[in-house]
Amino acid sequence: MAYLFAQWRSDFVNGWVKLSNSHETQEECLGMAVLDMMRIAKENQRSPLDIYNAISYKSFLPKDMRLQIQDYHFVTRKRIRYRFRKVVQQFSQCRATARDLKLKYLINLESLDPGFYTECFQVKEASAGQVTIIVSADQGIQWCRERQKEAQPEVRPTLFSSQTEALSFVSLIDGYYRLTADAHHYLCKDVVPPRVLEAIENFCHGPISMEFAISKLRRAGNQRGLYVLRCSPKDYNKYFLTFALGTYEQVEYKHCLISRSDTGDYVLSGTKRTFRNMRELLACYQKETVRSDGIAFQFSKCCPPKAKGQYCVIISGNLSFLSQGENQGQGTFTKIFRGVRKELGDYGEMHKTDVIIKVLDNAHRNYSESFFEAASMMSQLSHKHLTLTYGICVCSDENIMVQEYVKFGSLDTYLKKNKNSVNILWKLEVAKQLAWAMHFLEEKNLAHGNVCAKNVLLIREEDRKTGNPPFIKLSDPGISITVLPREILVERIPWVPPECIMDPKNLSPATDKWSFGTTLWEICSGGEKPLATMDSSKKHLFYEDHHHLPMPKWTELANLINSCMDYEPAFRSSFRAVIRDLNSLCCPGLSHPHTRFEERHLIFLQQLGKGNFGSVEMCRYDPLQDNTGEVVAVKKLQHSTTEHLRDFEREIEILKSLQHENIVKYKGVCYGRRNLRLVMEYLPYGSLRDYLSKNRDRIDNKKLVHYASQICKGMEYLANRRYIHRDLATRNVLVESEFRVKIGDFGLTKVLPQDKEYYKVKEPGESPIFWYAPESLTESKFSVASDVWSFGVVMYELFTHSDKLCSPPTVCTFMMGGDKQGQTIVYHLIELLKRGNRLPQPVGCPSEVKHTAEQTRSSVNHSE
Repeated sequence: MAYLFAQWRSDFVNGWVKLSNSHETQEECLGMAVLDMMRIAKENQRSPLDIYNAISYKSFLPKDMRLQIQDYHFVTRKRIRYRFRKVVQQFSQCRATARDLKLKYLINLESLDPGFYTECFQVKEASAGQVTIIVSADQGIQWCRERQKEAQPEVRPTLFSSQTEALSFVSLIDGYYRLTADAHHYLCKDVVPPRVLEAIENFCHGPISMEFAISKLRRAGNQRGLYVLRCSPKDYNKYFLTFALGTYEQVEYKHCLISRSDTGDYVLSGTKRTFRNMRELLACYQKETVRSDGIAFQFSKCCPPKAKGQYCVIISGNLSFLSQGENQGQGTFTKIFRGVRKELGDYGEMHKTDVIIKVLDNAHRNYSESFFEAASMMSQLSHKHLTLTYGICVCSDENIMVQEYVKFGSLDTYLKKNKNSVNILWKLEVAKQLAWAMHFLEEKNLAHGNVCAKNVLLIREEDRKTGNPPFIKLSDPGISITVLPREILVERIPWVPPECIMDPKNLSPATDKWSFGTTLWEICSGGEKPLATMDSSKKHLFYEDHHHLPMPKWTELANLINSCMDYEPAFRSSFRAVIRDLNSLCCPGLSHPHTRFEERHLIFLQQLGKGNFGSVEMCRYDPLQDNTGEVVAVKKLQHSTTEHLRDFEREIEILKSLQHENIVKYKGVCYGRRNLRLVMEYLPYGSLRDYLSKNRDRIDNKKLVHYASQICKGMEYLANRRYIHRDLATRNVLVESEFRVKIGDFGLTKVLPQDKEYYKVKEPGESPIFWYAPESLTESKFSVASDVWSFGVVMYELFTHSDKLCSPPTVCTFMMGGDKQGQTIVYHLIELLKRGNRLPQPVGCPSEVKHTAEQTRSSVNHSE
């Protein structure tokens, strides 16, 4: 704060703050001068009157105001000086500290000019002319143009007036991002503070709370020797080493203070030895034993901070896009409200969506990381029986999850209220839908961890007149059982299985099978809670004696519940088997997939991407208008010219004819009032390019080769059907899950003529030239061989993790010379390839992969 105060005070007295000439403003400025004078008195241990007599009060005022007072009549100046001295004298006995006075000064200055913390930069864009970039704490980064382009690219090259101005801008947004999202973030080394580099080197967390550090240790199982290094949330030159002592039953957390002196030396509290840097201190105490309250401890392993940006989130400094409505109830750790989410559409229309807003109680803020992880998992999954999670909002001290609105509430409450009107077929239908959701998670090897009737939400009631069955969705798991205290786990018996009571780290897909069995029992029992009359000790005995819940009289149903609730996790039924058994108990109706979608039933959810010619939106196809429809991706044209429409129809016909596990699935088409739309499956992880960049640290070479293999299989399928993709790149490969990718975007795809092995494009248009083979650049000739070349470039993208600094356009432009622009780029690129230049081998890329990539990028034309 000292630095911020010095900066703001300097701007204030030097006249950089825009102030009005009103009498009220002058009074406020005189009040701030009093605060400043008192602050100097406190820092120098003198009385305020001493400072008043030694320094002119006008030197504490803005330059323009000093001149204004100087022009006043002598009597007026004397009256102002007399009143100023009287106020200083009145506050002489004030006990506020220098820090408090600085804080009050900053608060008053902000109220004088609310836009003071907004900075503006004048820059130039090649296609938009003069642009003003406005950066503020509450509105983020805004671009003001003289003329608005129809589509804005993700990357906007801008020209600043000087390097100093450019670095100032980068430093500014770096600081905001470190403050609000990631304490270790920096865009370039020219502006990174040394403290940030030191924190990264030592795996030091930012200024996280004590509760957050403890929750991280709990999630890691309170391993002996594991510690969390964190900056103090209050003191800039202090750090804490947080670690756990004792067993799981009686664990205690300790916090060792590390201080940094004015000379830059580090010392561990309670010791006398000093170290030149944090690395030396940690290296020393990783070898030596530390004693705390008579207990020995050794810092053997660091629990590192997680990189931010792993969530599919809405992070905002304000909630202008979200309005909160009536209270919907209280969860175990959250307050639940109804709300409305607003988003601006392509045509300027405002989309309003009813949502549920879950606010994490301040009393449970230590569980915020687990709360965010639950939102992250759900936002990256797409299944018709899983609730749609839009993301999270972080605003002030509130942590908020935003989900789709559910009309009929939780299943357990509904069953209790409608006990007499719900029959066994209704219950089996609901159980089957829940089993499909669990099968989806099991296929992805994901554990939900909190399956119960309370977490199953009823989207649609049964309509016996139309034959529409009830429709449910499984909600988010909330706070993970791996971080919850033991007493809460015991309360959740019999939903939490025996192995997780023994050790919560045993959470696995088998956990959900046990919980599903308990939930199926709840459904069949009309929403009644099992073991409701037992206290904690009796619940413990229930598990120790391997007891089972009282089973329904229907033998087959009882056997199904028991097969899920086997005390041996490995023997529990798979959800595929559960669905099979439920199908044998009732007669399910067969659902036929849509191929013709009606525009009025496509409900906009959010935009996924936008280019020069088209955009892709995330929508729900909801013909019953009850939020039970499937979430899909919808592609539509920006400009419906005859030529664009013809190309789009060709793309639709091509995708319609393709059926392969590594190619995006065609769902159907929608003929709307404005344009034609292509409906495809929705893949929540987005493009492979973005996925690689965001998950760099957890994607190893083995997984990269796996992705390359899947892309190969998809491309081989296309080649066998005589299709040439012509736009193969990681931006056009979509991620279904951690283990599967799919080729998409067939806008440039062509079919090979029967009498030739290549296709010549007469009107190339805008082309991804840096992915093109030489013959495609020189002769507009495309073939299977040219797609193979593009695949080689994709392999390069894979093993550089789609790093923008290493992207094919960036590297090739650098090799050509950065001054090449416009149409000459193609010519220079051809010359570069003719000279034998190729993309370099990525760092850490295996030699076998390099050899394969070189074979794909051979300059020999194989398509003659």
